[in-house]
Amino acid sequence: MRRHDKRKSGQTMVEYIIIVVIIAICAIAIFGVFGDRIRAMLGGAVVELGGDQSAVNTAVDTKSQDYLKTIKKDGVAP
Repeated sequence: MRRHDKRKSGQTMVEYIIIVVIIAICAIAIFGVFGDRIRAMLGGAVVELGGDQSAVNTAVDTKSQDYLKTIKKDGVAP
């Protein structure tokens, strides 16, 4: 009886991990497809809230793939 409960608990954990992985893959795919558009929308919001327009223009002009290529290993952009 206890063995069955342990096995069921492990199965549930694996199912949750699979769901999280699927969601992560979908989020990465969506960001890859709509990344430039999302950056432009956030840039517009920053300008409306009083941000720096030149920084927004630089961010919008850079493609997602180019930006990701320039990120250092510690996650900081140059």
